[in-house]
Amino acid sequence: MNLKEYIRDVPDFPKEGILFKDITPLLSSPSAFKEVTRLLAEKYSNDNIDAIVAAEARGFIFGGPLAHELHVPFVPIRKPGKLPFQTKSLTYDLEYGTDTLEMHIDAVSEGQRILVVDDLLATGGTVEACCRMITDCGATVVGCAFVIELSFLGGAEKLSGFHPYSLLEY
Repeated sequence: MNLKEYIRDVPDFPKEGILFKDITPLLSSPSAFKEVTRLLAEKYSNDNIDAIVAAEARGFIFGGPLAHELHVPFVPIRKPGKLPFQTKSLTYDLEYGTDTLEMHIDAVSEGQRILVVDDLLATGGTVEACCRMITDCGATVVGCAFVIELSFLGGAEKLSGFHPYSLLEY
C-alpha cells in the first residue's frame, strides 16, 4: 500500500508559504490507518517496549492503537492543566517562545523501555521534550516513531540520540 496516496497537501496552511501535510485522508481510510499501525508494530515488536508515550493531540491518534497492538500501556503527555493527577512538567524552547508539557508523576518508571509516537516529525522540539521527561524519570527511550518526517527541517538530527524512525519522508 502506498501510504503517500493518503496524505493530502494543503498549500498556505496554517499560513502563507507552508505546504501542510494533512493526515485526515489516511485517518478516513480504515485500511490505510490499519497499515500504519501494522507497520509500526512490526518495526517495534521485538524491542521489549514497556509503554507507548505520545504528546497531544495527534500523537494520541497513532499512539493509542499502537499500544493496543503491542499490548503495552499508553501514556499521554499533555498541555498544562489537562491531567487530573499529580504531574511533572517540562518547559522547553520553541522558535519564538516556550511551551510546557505535563505527564503524571507515576506514568513512567525507572528502567522502563519507552517508545515515543507522533504523527509528524518537523523540528523535533516537542518530541525531544517528551524524551527528556522520560529520561528524567530514569526510563530509556527505545525510539521515536512517526508517520511523516519533514526531513528538510532537521528534526531527525535533533533526535538522533533517540533513534527516530518515520514511515514517510518528505
